[in-house]
Amino acid sequence: MSTKNPFVEDFAKVASSAMSTFSGLRDEAQSAMRARFDAMLADMDMVTRDEFDAVRAMAIKAREENDALRAELEALKSKIPAAKAKPAPRKTAAKSTTAKKPARKTPTKS
Repeated sequence: MSTKNPFVEDFAKVASSAMSTFSGLRDEAQSAMRARFDAMLADMDMVTRDEFDAVRAMAIKAREENDALRAELEALKSKIPAAKAKPAPRKTAAKSTTAKKPARKTPTKS
């Protein structure tokens, strides 16, 4: 008593083809969204992970060199005797000994 209903068979075929169509649409939409997202990121001038890692490594190296130079400077400062570290006494400015020039007379009209 199993009769095949052509309506059910047609409905199954339509549903099957619709599923494959929707799957293709989903893949197409994902590709379009990914392309748009990549374009937006490119417009934002964001750095790549490789560039970020390179700059980070440079910053770490610079900080290590800075710490080493700071330690070397402190070691050199500790070697300077306390007497040489005192600032030299200030010299006072000498007063000028030049005399004032006499004022010029302006000729008068007669």
